[in-house]
Amino acid sequence: MESTALSPAERTRALAAMQEEELDVVIVGGGVVGAGAALDAATRGLSVAILEARDWASGTSSRSSKLIHGGLRYLEMLDFRLVREALRERALLLRTLAPHLVRPVPFVYPLTHRLWERPYVGAGLTLYDSMGAVSAASRGVPRHRHLTRRQALSLVPSLRKDSLVGAVQYYDAQVDDARHTMTLVRTAVAYGALAANRSRVMGFLRQGERVTGVRVRDLESGRELEIRAKQVLNATGVWTDETQAMVGERGQFRVRASKGIHLVVPRDRIQSQSGLILRTEKSVLFVIPWGRHWIIGTTDTDWSLDKAHPAASSSDIDYLLRHVNRVLTTPLSREDVEGVYAGLRPLLAGESEQTSQLSREHVVGHPTPGLVVVAGGKYTTYRVMAADAVDEVSRGLDGRVPSSCTARIPLLGAEGYDAAWNARHRTATRYGVHVARVEHLLGRYGSLVEEVLDLCADEPDLARSLPGADDYLAAEVVYACTHEGARHLDDVLTRRTRISIEAWDRGVSCAETVAALMAPVLGWSAEQQRKEVEHYLARVEAERASQEQPDDETADSARLGAPEIVPLS
Repeated sequence: MESTALSPAERTRALAAMQEEELDVVIVGGGVVGAGAALDAATRGLSVAILEARDWASGTSSRSSKLIHGGLRYLEMLDFRLVREALRERALLLRTLAPHLVRPVPFVYPLTHRLWERPYVGAGLTLYDSMGAVSAASRGVPRHRHLTRRQALSLVPSLRKDSLVGAVQYYDAQVDDARHTMTLVRTAVAYGALAANRSRVMGFLRQGERVTGVRVRDLESGRELEIRAKQVLNATGVWTDETQAMVGERGQFRVRASKGIHLVVPRDRIQSQSGLILRTEKSVLFVIPWGRHWIIGTTDTDWSLDKAHPAASSSDIDYLLRHVNRVLTTPLSREDVEGVYAGLRPLLAGESEQTSQLSREHVVGHPTPGLVVVAGGKYTTYRVMAADAVDEVSRGLDGRVPSSCTARIPLLGAEGYDAAWNARHRTATRYGVHVARVEHLLGRYGSLVEEVLDLCADEPDLARSLPGADDYLAAEVVYACTHEGARHLDDVLTRRTRISIEAWDRGVSCAETVAALMAPVLGWSAEQQRKEVEHYLARVEAERASQEQPDDETADSARLGAPEIVPLS
């Protein structure tokens, strides 16, 4: 294996290496599918580079419901192939690929009809369990179980007694999506991929009809470079159509953006030992355990405004509160909401006008010689999408390319994770920290946890918690810069940690401390350090303002009040 660090020096080296000789494939887009494709290509022995205009996972891949699931509603739509595929991927992630980042999570589904609903839901969940695998060991999660109303209320005391006649509990899995995507990139780099974030593709290189590479601007230095490749893979998600337009062609399919928003509330606002799944008139609503918080989501509405920063409006927030409050004994109010985030699903545009009816299937196309496009899909099936895309890339390469092996490639931190978990008390004693702290770190770094704790041992001041964000250590900020590709304050507070949605003040009180920790590692001047803090505070202010607006248009306008820390043009 090569270097596993996404350090500033590694980024500089990667950009230089990308220009030296023609690569097999250049991947445009650093979301989960692009990152998965980089790992897939690298582990097939291909020379590969991956470029991202902003930060790893800064678009859709950091703003999902954070679930790894088969999709019960797709089962109801009789989309058995998609459900089976997603459940197979769930088991792989839980057991082999990322057991440190993906973990089982229980959900209670309240029943509201006495006669027909229990056998109907029970039959669906029996099928869901059996499609997942034949045994709990291979499935990775327990089977569903039926609950009486009393049992359900014992598990979820916050449920109103008149909101259910019984319940069913089943299991799915959850993930910190941004950390998982970043870890995919790190793992790809460990297998020889070249990776650079804050590197925007400005156009394509052509020889006649054929695409032969990309023109890139390094947004950190302003330098422009050309990268030649036998194949280019467009994995830009909701930006697929815009990226295709650079080639001067519409492409074989269109991608439509659907906005989903989520609320984050403190764990003590809802008394429950389990997540909840509730049916709404349009879709389903999840209440998902998230450390010391709950994530409540999601909405599903068409979005045609700014794709980089989709805004949550006041009516979006009210919609979620209204639906969740229908079943809670103590209703949630706006004051209970700690954080709000909005993301866009890349849906394949079809005949239906309703985004909730558009396909979550993915497609791979080869619209122009030298250019492959992958679009659609859902987070859980990223690995299958990546493998399909690299299969298509391979068809355009000379010589025989091995088949995908990523089903057997654990991500960094996965190998040795079970042993590291079992040794957590010993690790806590050795480093002089509480075992709960080690457990939290293990869920973020897996078997790489000692790399973070070693920073604390070398510099004890880094063992302190961040102000207003007790769950995170100062060492994690330094590690985010030296090993995880963080380039700006926003990267750390929003994606390497989740302080921007977990802290009451959305990270304002720790912004200066975090910037001061990042500055020496990234070589910032005092002026750059001040600018980073000002930008982050403006971003928080703009997001708060957008969430007070009545509709998408006014919310979008308010959110755009805070510009990018690094202009994209």
